[in-house]
Amino acid sequence: MKKSIILPALLSIIAVSCSDFLTKVNPHAIESEYYFTDESSLKIYTNGLIRTYATEIKDLLDADKYADTNAWDVEYLFYTDRYGVSSSTSWSWTTLRSINYFLENMGTADVAPSIMAHYEGVGHFFRAMFYINKLQRHGAVPWYDHVIDPANEEDLYKGRDDRSFIAARILEDLNYACENCLGDDKFRIRSTNINKYVALGIKARFCLYEGTYRKYHQLDLSKGTPWTAEEKEEGNMYLRECVKACEEIMDSKLYHLTDNAARRQTQYRDMFTCADGCSSYTNEFIWARDYDETLKVYNKDNSINDYLTHAGHFIWALNRDFMLTYLCLDGTPFTSKYTGKDYYSATLADEAKDRDYRFAQTVRTPGFTRENGTKRFPPDLACAKTGYQPVKWLTDAIHDEISDATYTDVPLIRYAEILLSYAEAKAELGECTQDVWDKSVKLVRERAGVKSIYPTEADPYLVDYFMNTVTDPVILEVRRERGVEFAMEGKRIQDVKRWHIGERLVMPKTGIWISGIEQNLDLDGDGTPDNYVSAKLTEKSGISVLAINYNGSTLSSAGHYLSEGDHGYIIAYSAFCEEYSWPEKKYLFPIPSPDITLNEGLGQNYGW
Repeated sequence: MKKSIILPALLSIIAVSCSDFLTKVNPHAIESEYYFTDESSLKIYTNGLIRTYATEIKDLLDADKYADTNAWDVEYLFYTDRYGVSSSTSWSWTTLRSINYFLENMGTADVAPSIMAHYEGVGHFFRAMFYINKLQRHGAVPWYDHVIDPANEEDLYKGRDDRSFIAARILEDLNYACENCLGDDKFRIRSTNINKYVALGIKARFCLYEGTYRKYHQLDLSKGTPWTAEEKEEGNMYLRECVKACEEIMDSKLYHLTDNAARRQTQYRDMFTCADGCSSYTNEFIWARDYDETLKVYNKDNSINDYLTHAGHFIWALNRDFMLTYLCLDGTPFTSKYTGKDYYSATLADEAKDRDYRFAQTVRTPGFTRENGTKRFPPDLACAKTGYQPVKWLTDAIHDEISDATYTDVPLIRYAEILLSYAEAKAELGECTQDVWDKSVKLVRERAGVKSIYPTEADPYLVDYFMNTVTDPVILEVRRERGVEFAMEGKRIQDVKRWHIGERLVMPKTGIWISGIEQNLDLDGDGTPDNYVSAKLTEKSGISVLAINYNGSTLSSAGHYLSEGDHGYIIAYSAFCEEYSWPEKKYLFPIPSPDITLNEGLGQNYGW
C-alpha cells in the first residue's frame, strides 16, 4: 500500500517543474541533445535557477521578522508549543531535480571547454545552495547527486545521510564552483550572474555557519547525540575554508567599500534605496538582484514603502535591546555611559545623539525627512510599536501608494559581508590580530563614522546579550558589527541559531522611553505633538496612538505596556512572548509527518 502511495507522489515531485522563466521552451519536456546546444541554452536554463534563489526586499525582511532584532505584530506559531510535526513544511525536492538534470545533460552543448566548466560550476553552485537550505532547516537529509529514476526503489525509500556527510558534499560542490566558474567582466557585469566570486562568497558564508555551528552546539540534533571528535575538529576546518574564500576575494582587489567621508551620514542607506544599485555599486555588490522600471521587472507584493509606513499592514519595528548595541561615534558603547541599566531611561533623542551613523540610517530619529527633505516624518507608534521605525529600504514618499512597483536593486552578497566573515572566522580561530581587524572591521566601522578601537575588554552589555556564551572581546565586537551592518537583510535568524542563543528569539521586545501616558508626545523634537500613548484611546485626531494596557485596562490585545506602568520603556507583544519557548529541538525544524508516513526510513529530528 505504501509503495502505491509514494510512487505517484514522487513522480509528481520529479516531474516537470521549472520557473516561469523557462515556460516558453521547457527543457524537461524535450530531449537534452535538442535543448542544450550552445552557451545561450546553458545560460537560459541557469537563469531559471537564479530566479529560484534571487531574493526580493520583502523576502529579506520576512527572513528576519521573527529575529531578536525585530518586533513583529503577528504571533509566530513555531515559537509556541502548538507547533508540531504536522505543521512542518519545506520538504520539496523539485528544484534539486532541475539542477541534477542540468548537470547530467548539459554536456551536449557545443561550447568551449572553459565555458562548459563554468556552467558545470554553476550547476554545482546551485546544488550547494539547495542543500545549504535543507541542512540549515532540517539537519540531516538524503543526498542525491543524480536524477531519481521513479523505478529505483532504493532511491525512493532512501534514508537521511548524516549531517556531516551533507556538509562535506556541500563544500565539495562549492569548491568545484569556485575552481571552475569564471570571474571575468562578462560574468560579473551588474553583479547578477553566478561567477567565481559569488561562489566564493557563498562558500565563505556557509563555512562560517558550519564552523561556528559545530563550535557552539554540543549535539547533532538530527540524532540527538554529541558530535564525534572528528566532527568537532572539522569545525575549525570550515572556519579556515571561510578565511581562504574571503582572502581570495579580498586579494582580487575587485571589490571595496563605498566610502566618501563627506557622505557618511547618508551613504549606508543609499545602498538600499538605489534603483540602479547594480550599476552604482559594482565595487560592493558581489551578487545582486537587478530590478528595472523600464523593463517592468520589480519586487512583487505591495510597495515596500507601504509595509514600512502604514499601520494597516503587518509592520516591521526594531527591538531596543538590539538598538542599544549601536556604538557611539567615538567607538565606545552607548550603554557604558550610564550606571547600571539607566540607559533604558534615555529618550530617543538621547539615543540618536552622536551614534554610529547607521543608527539614523536604519530607523527614524528626530529630524528624519522625506519628500526630498521638505517634510519631517517622526516615528509612528501606531505603525512601529517599539518606536524604532525602519528607514532602511524606505524610498521617497512619492512611492508610498504605488503597489507592485518597487525597483530598488537588492544586494545578496555585499563586500562588507566578506570582511566581517573574515574577521569572525579569524576571531573564532583566535587569530584576529590588530592587522586582521584593520583590514576588515575597521573599514566597515569607519564607513559608518565610528572610530575604530581594537577591543581588549568585553562589553558587559554584549556578554549579557549573547547569553554569557562568549566573553572574548573580539568575537563580541565582530558580532556587534555584523548585527548592525546587516540589520533587515535576512541573515540574523541563522546567526542566532549558529551561535546557539535561540532563547534570544523568544524574549520580550522592548521599545523607546515614554515619559508618560495620556499626554501629547513630541518624538521628532520640533515642538509639535506627533504621538500619544494611551490605555483609554485607540485614535486621536492628527496624532499617532499606541494603545497599551495599564491599571486594569486591556486595550492592547497584543499586550503592549510600559515598564513602569504610566511611564517607562515600551514592552511590545508580551501576549505573544508568554506563549513562546525555546527548547533545544527548535534549532531544527521537524521532518514533515506526511513524508515520514511515506518513508519511515527518514526518521525524525531530536525532540520532535
